[in-house]
Amino acid sequence: MLPWIVRRTRLPLLSLRCVDCRSESATTGGGRFRVNANGKLLDVWLLVRCVSCNRTSKLTVHERSSVRSLDPALLDGYHANDPKLVAATLLDPLLARRNRYTLDWQGAWHLDTPPAQFDEAWPLQVEVDFQDPVPVRPERLIAQGLHLSRNEVLRRIKCDISLRRPTSTGFTFVVMMRDSTN
Repeated sequence: MLPWIVRRTRLPLLSLRCVDCRSESATTGGGRFRVNANGKLLDVWLLVRCVSCNRTSKLTVHERSSVRSLDPALLDGYHANDPKLVAATLLDPLLARRNRYTLDWQGAWHLDTPPAQFDEAWPLQVEVDFQDPVPVRPERLIAQGLHLSRNEVLRRIKCDISLRRPTSTGFTFVVMMRDSTN
């Protein structure tokens, strides 16, 4: 079985409309949090910048939360602008829904494949693992990894999931020999 890994190369852009220039793309840049204390209550925001006009906006992470309700290690991560915490926060689907943004993964991921050894026994079995929730259509991913056309992928690949519907979870597929097309 050949292992393929889908890795994030950078944080994805956000599809978020800018209030100044109406651009629909924003970035976290270096990844910074803003923590504001009001008595015993905290507000935590993730700062994002418009890619066109550089206007800074805030995504609400915690709103009017008690200091005691937050894990001290998490709070330290917000204060230190921990890059792993920035990534985890940005990729959180609940935060995305609450702040009304989607992630634009174009150019933000890479497929790592070992050199294919086609002299192995056919059919070849491949296991795809996602390190981050990158939504990608399996037929495009397989076409890129095997250097095949998408039509040939549809003819030669056997898989339990739909090849035309985006997925962000691991799956396995089988590559059939060229002569065994139906």
